[in-house]
Amino acid sequence: MDDCIFCKIIKGEIPGMKIYEDDYTYAFLDIAKDVDGHTLVIPKKHVESLLECDSETMTHVMETVQKISRHYVDDCGYEGVNLFNCTKECAGQSVFHFHIHIIPRKSGDGIKGVPSFDGAKVPLEKTLEKLRIK
Repeated sequence: MDDCIFCKIIKGEIPGMKIYEDDYTYAFLDIAKDVDGHTLVIPKKHVESLLECDSETMTHVMETVQKISRHYVDDCGYEGVNLFNCTKECAGQSVFHFHIHIIPRKSGDGIKGVPSFDGAKVPLEKTLEKLRIK
C-alpha cells in the first residue's frame, strides 16, 4: 500500500531499526521510545488488521514473534515478554497494517503488563450467551 508507513519501512523508503527479517515478516524497534526493546513484528504483505489476516500470514507472523521473544529471553537478558495487538481504531490501532508488539520484561521493571479494567457491566451468563460460537 503506497501510503502505509510500515510498507514504506519494509521497502526501505523510510528508515526502520530492523531487528529481524525473513521472506514473510519484518521486525523493528518502535520509535515511540516508551519501553526499552519495544519491538513490532509485521507481515511484509499488507494486511490491515488481525481480522483480515489469512492463516498462512498469521502463522509466519507468530513464528517470528516467538523467535524474537525466545531470543530476547535466551540471549539478551530479559526474563519474559508481553505481547499485544490493537485491532481497529476503537481498540487503539493507529497504523493500519497488522502488527504485534513485543515488550521485553524483567522482574521489577515497573512496567504494567496488564491493563486495569473497571469491571464487567453485564452478567457473565449473558456475555457467554452473546459470545459463544455455535
